[in-house]
Amino acid sequence: MKKPKLLVVGSFVMDLIVSTEIFPNSGETVLGKKFQTAPGGKGANQAVQAAKLGAEVTMVGKVGNDAFGRELTGSAKAAGIDVSHVAVSQEDASAIGNILLEVEEGKKSRNRIIVVPGANMAIRPEDLEFLREEIGKYDMVLLQLEISMAINELVAGLAHEKGVPVMLNSAPYAPLPEELLRHVTYLSPNEHEAASLTGIPIRSGKDGVNREDVTAAVRALQAKGVKNVIITLGSNGAVVSNGEESHYMPCVDIVEVKDPTAAGDSFVGAFCTAVCAGLSPEEALAFSNYTATLTVSRMGAQPSLPTLEEVVALMKQDGFAGFDLSRLDVLK
Repeated sequence: MKKPKLLVVGSFVMDLIVSTEIFPNSGETVLGKKFQTAPGGKGANQAVQAAKLGAEVTMVGKVGNDAFGRELTGSAKAAGIDVSHVAVSQEDASAIGNILLEVEEGKKSRNRIIVVPGANMAIRPEDLEFLREEIGKYDMVLLQLEISMAINELVAGLAHEKGVPVMLNSAPYAPLPEELLRHVTYLSPNEHEAASLTGIPIRSGKDGVNREDVTAAVRALQAKGVKNVIITLGSNGAVVSNGEESHYMPCVDIVEVKDPTAAGDSFVGAFCTAVCAGLSPEEALAFSNYTATLTVSRMGAQPSLPTLEEVVALMKQDGFAGFDLSRLDVLK
């Protein structure tokens, strides 16, 4: 086991968060409860989570030459991430995420998010030229869909040539080219994205998620050439499958949900860190579920992401005995 060395190529987004007791209908105005900003973006969130859990992380992306860009880069750097390959666009503003958060007493919070991608879509192949020589030194490459598909295809191809595993968090949903899927080692959609990618709706009811639907969606994605599929199921937990073995873990429902923003990113960052540290996919699934559980108990994207010590403490508090937690000491 060793300290993981991860490369994240992805997005920076400044989240503008409005809390309200009820979502407004079309043409309706309601009074909100609170407004705040927080650094986010799927790529940056996953990078920060991995770094806070002990991984060595390099982030590649692009921000605008503006106050948001400087704050976004500064937040990543403060988490210990190498940001020397984050470029600055002189033409495009930094991306923003307009997050509407419904917070009603006695109910779980819900969110609606609109992302304006800005400089994230201005990443150019020349910004990635250094990877032709350096991508082989990483244990895994993490990608998402808040940057251009062409850049994702380029990076996945370079990683595949060097035998470096690729995690693609297929969010937000977009159709995925066959060649990209062939270069992906892990594909991680949520249940809605998995349904869009496969045409197989994943139903849920009072008894939880329909496991047959999940299995069918997993098999459909693996038929497209993906080796390992991880589907996050919100409050119904998550499943990981390599085609021969499947492991399901229910949601760790031991906290008050305050803000679900970045829960999926927290899960992905934790999973990649754990697998590269030597845990099995089943063990990494458990570790990731606890990590995401802490994330939803706090407000904001990156401010909500927990440290390794906090995750281990929660696992001990919950009496987790799935594996020896001392195996995580390599991340310290």
